[in-house]
Amino acid sequence: MTPEKKNQRRLRNLALLSLLLLLVGGTFAFQAFNQRAINDRIRENIPGGRVHDYYNRDTENKDVFVENYGNVPLMARIRLSEFMEKRSTGEQDFTPIVNGTIRDQVDTWTVMRPSETNLNTRVDDSAAFNTYSNLTFGWSRSGQDAPWFMPTFNRDNQDLMTASAGHARDWVTSTATDGVTDGATHPGDGTDAYWSSGDSFDNSGPVWPGEEVTHDAAQNLQQERAPMTMSQWAALPNNLKVGNFWVIDHQTGWAYWANQLQAGETTSYLLDAAQMTAAANAIPGEYYYGIHVDGQLISPDRINDFLAADGSFTHHDDLSDFLTAVQNGSIDNNWGNPGPEENVQPDQINFSIMAPGTIFTMAGEQYRYLENQGGGNHLIIRNSVFGASFNNQVERINNWYTSLDPTVQAMVQPVADHFVTGEVDWDSLTFDGPGERWIPNNLYDFPEVEVDISQVDSSGSPRAFALSLADVTRLSGTGRAFPNHVGRIEGGPNHGFWWLRTPSTSLDHGLRVLGGQPNNPLNGVISMGPRNAAAAGGARPALIVHQ
Repeated sequence: MTPEKKNQRRLRNLALLSLLLLLVGGTFAFQAFNQRAINDRIRENIPGGRVHDYYNRDTENKDVFVENYGNVPLMARIRLSEFMEKRSTGEQDFTPIVNGTIRDQVDTWTVMRPSETNLNTRVDDSAAFNTYSNLTFGWSRSGQDAPWFMPTFNRDNQDLMTASAGHARDWVTSTATDGVTDGATHPGDGTDAYWSSGDSFDNSGPVWPGEEVTHDAAQNLQQERAPMTMSQWAALPNNLKVGNFWVIDHQTGWAYWANQLQAGETTSYLLDAAQMTAAANAIPGEYYYGIHVDGQLISPDRINDFLAADGSFTHHDDLSDFLTAVQNGSIDNNWGNPGPEENVQPDQINFSIMAPGTIFTMAGEQYRYLENQGGGNHLIIRNSVFGASFNNQVERINNWYTSLDPTVQAMVQPVADHFVTGEVDWDSLTFDGPGERWIPNNLYDFPEVEVDISQVDSSGSPRAFALSLADVTRLSGTGRAFPNHVGRIEGGPNHGFWWLRTPSTSLDHGLRVLGGQPNNPLNGVISMGPRNAAAAGGARPALIVHQ
């Protein structure tokens, strides 16, 4: 505190003392005029995405994926085109393996189109490449979590440059097709697993196009299932049709990310390797082989851009349903439920067809659908948190509940007035992956915690409540309300942590789900914190509604 401020405080205290002396033995008339406050916010929605292409011709590693570095969701698609030509020893001219294709004219290259049932078998003109090149789709390593990458330094959303590393060449910086010219725009040598946890890169200079800052390596999303064709997608159960995986329209060659790519998220790999076959390496002479990567990103309200006519290709009949499902967060919303931002009344929602994880807005509050509990009962949770400590979250949740629209309150089912939560010894709790602190695997060591499940209890009262550790455990996994760590993060602007109702015996703490800045490797993990902490998170109330 400055001397000036100290003097101001001293004068103020003297004035208060004088006032108190004057009031002793007298009367005091009190007035408080015009107590007013303003709470407001200005927020600029900035879309921004970058296609990453890491390639090393020596190892034949080829990693292709999409990063959302902006602060609003995106939808993404990528199309691969191939070119190959060869000449035998003594010949002067190269001959392309697909007639009419020209090395220096990328628009003539052959769109990679797989068969309807097998991504590893190309069809039509694309079939010519089956003999010479094997493409590895998706990323899967036994016992390993998702790979790591270096976030783009180029955050100019008007710049069409890709983040190309190693021997990959960005098309904006280099249109050469000689197999030698450099056109990289991003650090790394393009080899497999070049980046890992704890790596960072200082772009001062700048060394690569973009901001002169230091970035830490971040992690791709874990693929929930291997890339598939659109026909294979159509055969999936409806509750599995939206998620973190790639779907290729085998009629056009476009590969679509089957989920909205949220701010700070990065897709799993569409392509993991491009390896030449023994037949290519046995060519008696020379050959040239190249892959062109075309990436397109849109905001979710522009799905018609992806449905526009595509030259001589015809979109798959299910593409419209696919894009609408991704836009809405659930294929079931195609049957009449509103989109996540459309504010509706309860009678405009059909909960019985909602898939776990669906986001919807009801009577002014946005929720995430958690599960169908049978008998017309459905578990939902507020999609964002409000400030509360572990110690006062029940009071804060009760106050929130009393402010709900009466039409919502009329649907709420009774639960126990007081949950028997048990307590967890944090040091004894163990977890299964993928990633850190994903699903507890020894709740049986804490019997009261294990059986603390949120369900209807007719002896209790209709009310809102915090989820238990057992609830989050059973609601986590593929096809469930929390399919991955990112799915657990609250949907508000701050991505704060949210309390569970389960306490810990350790240091008088409570359990919580962590949130934080985009690409934070601890986002969505189970954690614990002091029971009086509320500054960076709070309560996320749940309800059981009946319809």
